[in-house]
Order: sequence, then structure tokens, then C-alpha cells
Amino acid sequence: MKKVGIIRCQQTEDLCGGTTCFKVAETGKIAFQETGPVEVIGFVSCGGCPGKKAVPRAKMMMDRGAEVIAFASCIKNGNPIGFPCPHADTMIDVVKIRFGKDIQVLNHTH
Repeated sequence: MKKVGIIRCQQTEDLCGGTTCFKVAETGKIAFQETGPVEVIGFVSCGGCPGKKAVPRAKMMMDRGAEVIAFASCIKNGNPIGFPCPHADTMIDVVKIRFGKDIQVLNHTH
């Protein structure tokens, strides 16, 4: 079973406990179909706009065993606030550029 670190939107912390992210990770559904069920080893925020802490937090989770970094759907799809992060693509691209050869990067969870 692979280990995943999930990066979420700081703006949604008061609205979402990450329940669906954890559920799809555990069952290997939706974004985790390719990996199958995974063990969540970290669930951290991007650090707030504009997401400058996404890279060091991805690295921290990799140092703790993450083989997959998933950006939660609140970032890319705007769940549950209906507003996708305007910095989502930049955060995802930078993590892929910095670490993509060492890990798998998912741009959403559900």
C-alpha cells in the first residue's frame, strides 16, 4: 500500500474536515483508482494564499514516507466553497517540477 500526503486549501479548514478525501484514499476510488487504497500519512494546508508553503510541505511529507502527493479537491475544484484556487495550477506544477520524478502527484482527490 502506497503512502500519500494530502495538501488542502487553508481557506476551507473551517468548512471541511477532509472526510471525503480520507474515504476515497482508503478505498482507492476516484483520483486513487490508479494507486489503489493508500495510507494517508499527512493532511496539511497549502499555508494560505498564494500557496507558497505547498512545496516545503510536500517535501516534509515525502521525508515522512509519502510516495504520492495529492492536492485536495478544495484546491483544484473549489469544493466546498465553489471557488477553485487561482494558484492551483502553479502549486501543482511547481511540486511536479521539483519532485515529480520521485513521486506521483495527483491534482485532485474526489
